[in-house]
Amino acid sequence: MAAENTVFVVDDDADVRDSVCALLESAGLQGEAYESAHAFLRAYVPGRAGCIIADVRMPDMDGLALQDELRRRGVALPVIVITGHADVPLAVRAMKAGAIDFIEKPFDDGQLIATVKRALTQAAGAREQAAALEAAASRIATLSARERQVLEHLVAGRSNKVIAYELDISPRTVEIHRAHVMEKMEARSLSDLVRAALAAGIPGAR
Repeated sequence: MAAENTVFVVDDDADVRDSVCALLESAGLQGEAYESAHAFLRAYVPGRAGCIIADVRMPDMDGLALQDELRRRGVALPVIVITGHADVPLAVRAMKAGAIDFIEKPFDDGQLIATVKRALTQAAGAREQAAALEAAASRIATLSARERQVLEHLVAGRSNKVIAYELDISPRTVEIHRAHVMEKMEARSLSDLVRAALAAGIPGAR
């Protein structure tokens, strides 16, 4: 795993924190331990990559409340919930709230490490997707008003001829705008262009 990935272990049981961090280290993963959800939230720097292993039952703020708070703050770290009590309703709540997994103590070492690696892979994919969306949005911002109109018509699947008619410009002008749009959006093909525009929330012209 990438060096910047950190597994944040949030549990009020010191023995559990120590054992999980030791297990992570043995698997070549970087762990950071916190005795409470509040301690983690105070220390966490937005943008740090990784995932969270959180106990479902902790004083003041439990693992599920931590999930809710992370979502409220816009922190997209995947959460793995662990518990010492088999509790189906809690498991359902955790999974519905977006937990990667709900693992009972004593957990199987291999299962926990496999789940952590899955969470880190998912987090990396989410970061790549967010970066791609941000890049597409910044490129769209460079388009002129007319170029944006042409893009919206292209997303709607209209031909150059139809776009020219609907915008009351010549087909040659549409071709010029289309070429500029392709260049500014750094699109190698029409499918690249449409995919980026849709991902960035550009609606097709009606």
